[in-house]
Formats: sequence, C-alpha cells, structure tokens
Amino acid sequence: MTAPAPLPASDDAPVLRDDDGHGVRTLTLNRPASRNALSSTMMAALRAEIAAAADDAAVRVVILAAAGPAFCAGHDLKEVRALADHDARLALFRQCSDLMQAIVRLPKPIIARVHGVATAAGCQLVASCDLAIATDDCRFATPGVNIGLFCSTPMVALSRNVAPKQAMEMLLTGEMIDAATALRFGLVNRVVPPAYLEDETQGLARQIASKSMRTLKIGKEAFYAQLEMTLDDAYDYCAQVMTTNLETRDAVEGIGAFIEKRKPQWQDD
Repeated sequence: MTAPAPLPASDDAPVLRDDDGHGVRTLTLNRPASRNALSSTMMAALRAEIAAAADDAAVRVVILAAAGPAFCAGHDLKEVRALADHDARLALFRQCSDLMQAIVRLPKPIIARVHGVATAAGCQLVASCDLAIATDDCRFATPGVNIGLFCSTPMVALSRNVAPKQAMEMLLTGEMIDAATALRFGLVNRVVPPAYLEDETQGLARQIASKSMRTLKIGKEAFYAQLEMTLDDAYDYCAQVMTTNLETRDAVEGIGAFIEKRKPQWQDD
C-alpha cells in the first residue's frame, strides 16, 4: 500500500497530469489552499485535459484526484460573488455544466479518487464520474440550501446517481453524509482506508484498462444514452448497439479467445 505523494500547488497549474505507463492517466485538481474550489480557470484547465485524454490513444482510463486535504469544495464563492451581472453568472454555471457533460461524454471510463470532502459542485463532480472510490473518513454534501443558494446544477448529476428521496434529503437539508452512507446511497462504488485509496483506485483503473477500448467506448456511450429512454426504446436501441458491437474485430477476437481458451489480443477496433 502507498499513500498519495504530496504535489506542488500552484494556481498557474490548476490541474496536474500523470501517466502510469499502463494506459491510466491521473488528473489532479491542484488548488489545495482553496480546497480545490472550481474556479473558472480550474474548470477550463480540467475541460482541456478531458479533451486531451479523449484524443490520446495511449490513455485508456482516467482517474480524477485532488491535492491537499479536500477533494473539492464546489464553486469558488468569492469568484461567484464578484461576478457583476446575470449573464456572467449564467456563463459560469454553463461552463460548469459543460465540464460535467464532457466527463460523461468522455469515450473512456473516468474514476473519481475521493478524500476529505466533496461538497456542492465537488459532489457533482464525483457523481458525474463513471465510478468513484472514497476514503472511509470522506464526507459529501450539497449544502447550498444553507447559504440560500439551492444546489440546482449539482442536483442534475446527484439525482442520476442516487434514489430520489436520498437526493432530496441531501439537497433539502444540506447536511454532510459520511462515506458509508454515500456507499449505501450509490454515490460511490467502494470505501477504503486512506492508506489504500491510491492502490485501490489504480488497481481498478488498470483492470478496466486491460479491456478493449472499442468495447468500453461503445458500452459507456450506450449506458448513458439508454438512461434517458423509455423501456421499449432502451431495449430497441441496445439491441442495435449490441448487434453493431458484435461485428467489431475485438468482439470477434474476444469470442474466439473465449471459445479457444486463450487470452484475447485487442486491436481496439
């Protein structure tokens, strides 16, 4: 087991990039002094890194991590308060919404590696990732109601991850929930002691990275698309997706390898 190494902090480098040589890229939020609050600059940097990961064939899985004592405290409220008018505020929230959608639309799995606290848009960030692993002392909240600003945009991702009554309890009370509750709600996949967080996340990422990238891309896109459909439409759509998937070279190779009892050799095609 290894503890995360300390990282240099600088607003000039709001997101750090690290590749492990096994197809896993770690993007680290790097504004620890502000608890990694999502400033416009940080969101732009993270959005650019998501786009770069999408275009880089060497990247198979992305981990989203954070420097310092907190994962992400949400929007930078000093920046929000300083915005002069309606249009500027709307632009900021639309920038955040675009970032969250880019995470969902990234054609590669993305795993949140969460420690400390993830609140408001930080909780939204966790909910937007495909998977999440958290430390057992981690806490989550959508506390906007406590300052008169309902967490409406975080609600979009939250309500697509947890049951409606759990989501409404978090949104209406603004209270922190612990990691065990987040696991029970379905907000995170696994909860581990802090010393195991990096190894657990890296292990899961490498396991996923060993699969066919073409298959993962098809599956992730179909998963989110069918969520918005009626039951009949979802089955019709997924039947078409599966038929197309069956015709890919990796599906032919994978089925052949299974029948022949050998390890598949993926072409990512």
